[in-house]
Amino acid sequence: MRTGGATWRNWAGNQSMDPVRVEHPSSPEQVADAVRRAAAAGLRVKAVGSGHSFTGIALTDGVLLDLRRLDRLVAVDGTRVTVEAGMPLHRLNAALAAHGLGLTNMGDVDRQTVAGAVSTGTHGTGRASGGLAPQVVGLQLVLADGSLVRCGPGEELFDHARLGLGALGVLTRVELQAEPAFLLRADERPQPLDDVLDGFDALVEGHDHAELYWFPHTDVALVKRNDRVDGPARPLPRARALLEDEVLSNGVFGLTCRVGRRVPAAVPALNRVASRALSARTYVDAAPKVFTSPRRVRFRETEWAVPRAVLPDLVRELRTLPERLGERISFPVEVRAVPADDVPLSTAHGRDTAYVAAHAFAGTPHARWFGAVAGLCADAGGRPHWGKEHDLTADDLRPRYPRFDEFVALRDRLDPAGTFGNAYLDRVLGPVPLADG
Repeated sequence: MRTGGATWRNWAGNQSMDPVRVEHPSSPEQVADAVRRAAAAGLRVKAVGSGHSFTGIALTDGVLLDLRRLDRLVAVDGTRVTVEAGMPLHRLNAALAAHGLGLTNMGDVDRQTVAGAVSTGTHGTGRASGGLAPQVVGLQLVLADGSLVRCGPGEELFDHARLGLGALGVLTRVELQAEPAFLLRADERPQPLDDVLDGFDALVEGHDHAELYWFPHTDVALVKRNDRVDGPARPLPRARALLEDEVLSNGVFGLTCRVGRRVPAAVPALNRVASRALSARTYVDAAPKVFTSPRRVRFRETEWAVPRAVLPDLVRELRTLPERLGERISFPVEVRAVPADDVPLSTAHGRDTAYVAAHAFAGTPHARWFGAVAGLCADAGGRPHWGKEHDLTADDLRPRYPRFDEFVALRDRLDPAGTFGNAYLDRVLGPVPLADG
């Protein structure tokens, strides 16, 4: 259950820590015991899963709880499932499929743990569905006093802990409202960016799930449209899937990124070649296989949620940034859209939302690019993804979330000693009043 401290790094390699010790609990009761012991010793506690956040949200100088042994499917009751917090999404998808079930929506990466994805606001794209947090119907978590509690709809703790940033407690079990497994018809094809932006509302409203990837230094976007169908399944031939999703999207793309890192002046030409090489494809497959894609090229990311209505004009201005800044950007910009939800700290809280995600290949300069994207999005009322790079503070974020002060007040009441705090949470929520001296 216990190990000594060791240096920990996240997936992107931009965050690291050296906790006093690392513990590997395998039950909710062991999590509760670890929190009690840490608090008694005056140590702060954070839980971590697969390390897919780009921020320091999971960092601690105290006790690190690695939840990867807390990874079981606990119960299936019709379409309602209970899963332990450390189960990775790709294993959850497989477990659900074995019961003829699936998630309504998910993001395009499935390596995160359930708790990490829920707690940071992981989302997909969809006309009628968006993030994972709105699919949560029950939670079990350990509070700062070591108590193990369960909460559900209608309770204050549940309302806020659905997307709790790890500030309210350590999630140990998550209950999700799944549904019968379904197929998606995927249509993916390159289009002129101006045409896509002119028809953005029709694109979003006309399909169950739609997104686009714009290649900087070009006028081309790869547009993905996914719609539910009855079948039959018509997956991509294995050889084509291997060629396009592994060899080209990961192997060749990684190579061109490395070339661009060494010779930045080559990036625009490389992007133009890549955009012209895109070919249209249509297939029908199980939803998780359509929602997600392998991501083997390491990168850094900032992502912003803006009111959907401003998206076309915002992207038109964003497309001019690389040349205006004199930057060479090899990674595509991803654009998605989701409906409004009622989760207090959700980036889609209270408004139909579009997401703009900018990336940078690992090891390439990106501060000016990310800063310019952040400035543009923040000026449009943007809310930064909680697990992706940004520099906003509690004072910046408070006016962007109508229920921000409710969340902070609950945090202060449940964790008056700041047991679950760290530098990131102190910045984005403000320090616990009695823990800032």
